[in-house]
Amino acid sequence: MPELQRTPERFSTAEYERRLRQTRESMAKLGLDLLIVSDPSNMAWLTGYDGWSFYVHQCVIVGPTGAPIWFGRGQDANGALRTVWMSEDHIIGYPDHYVQSVEHHPMDYLWATLADRGWHRGFIGVEMDNYWYSARAHERLVHGLPEAQILDATGLVNWQRAVKSDEELDYMRKAARIVERMHRRIADKVEVGMRKCDLVAEIYDAALRYDEWSGHGGDYPAIVPLLPSGPDAAAPHLTWDDLPMKPDEGTFFEIAGCYQRYHCPLSRTIFLGKPPAAMLEAEKAVLEGMEAGLEAARAGNSCEDVAAAFFTVLDLYGIVKDNRTGYPIGLSYPPDWGERTMSLRRGDRTELRPGMTFHFMTGLWMDDWGYETTESIIITDGAPELFCNLPRKMLVKS
Repeated sequence: MPELQRTPERFSTAEYERRLRQTRESMAKLGLDLLIVSDPSNMAWLTGYDGWSFYVHQCVIVGPTGAPIWFGRGQDANGALRTVWMSEDHIIGYPDHYVQSVEHHPMDYLWATLADRGWHRGFIGVEMDNYWYSARAHERLVHGLPEAQILDATGLVNWQRAVKSDEELDYMRKAARIVERMHRRIADKVEVGMRKCDLVAEIYDAALRYDEWSGHGGDYPAIVPLLPSGPDAAAPHLTWDDLPMKPDEGTFFEIAGCYQRYHCPLSRTIFLGKPPAAMLEAEKAVLEGMEAGLEAARAGNSCEDVAAAFFTVLDLYGIVKDNRTGYPIGLSYPPDWGERTMSLRRGDRTELRPGMTFHFMTGLWMDDWGYETTESIIITDGAPELFCNLPRKMLVKS
């Protein structure tokens, strides 16, 4: 048999062991004996696993000692073997007749596996409020572990990811170079009459192609390009169609560069024609508010401090934004590039620490138009580091 060629590890074994220790410390605070992690971002953070297999049931098991265990579909076990830092005996694949079956469920295989290892008692944490952990999965797990207490551990691993290592920040800076390239391509190509689907093709080309100068290509982002125009831009999460770009409409472009699954989102707005006075006045407020928010975005302050600084400026201009103004970013898989922990909003008193990374999302979605210009930032002891270097002001193409 030829020797297995593993994918080079993105991080050292020592880094993965540090993450594991951190996770177990949090488990101990909650009194957990075992943790079952279903979020693919958390799975990757703990083990290095990278594959498009999250459409079937899979998880990482953090036991009381030793390395984590990867659990998933049998045909994906080879992908685990090639990407995780653990040895082969820490990879468990279930047979294919458990996949999308009404008679069998992967959680039945999982609880039997846990029982074989003597891990079927005590307090077991699961990510209950998570995209990839279904009600049926929970029901089967509870059924199969009558001697255990199944507790909600949603967010436990997510919170461990808040402060980025130097290696993670390096990946995010590489993603930043990609998203800068994407926005430059948009600014160069967009024009009245261009079909929006063709513009999106340009965005993907800029996002993925290998760049000789930087020495790397891009990865697929967790969210597709969002680029609604005119009245559609009043909604923040519309994608694209195959219709031509129209004159006298503004379009915001919410996109992200991605490298080794690490994201750097950035939004900018382009107007094809003469922007209305109301949009220009709103832009003035947002840009002024961003400066105030960035001034507050430093270690020792709170998430609320950043939001309050930004919203105070909007209040002076009579603009109401009734949603949060940012969230943490980093390693992620579809459908979201946020880390689902803290938020930049009033009431969130989470303390900012050096190495935390946020998408400062200052977008406005009004009754019949929208405007976005955002920054992705690193928290430091002083002023935050901006990942990107791109003009914030709306680009007007007449």
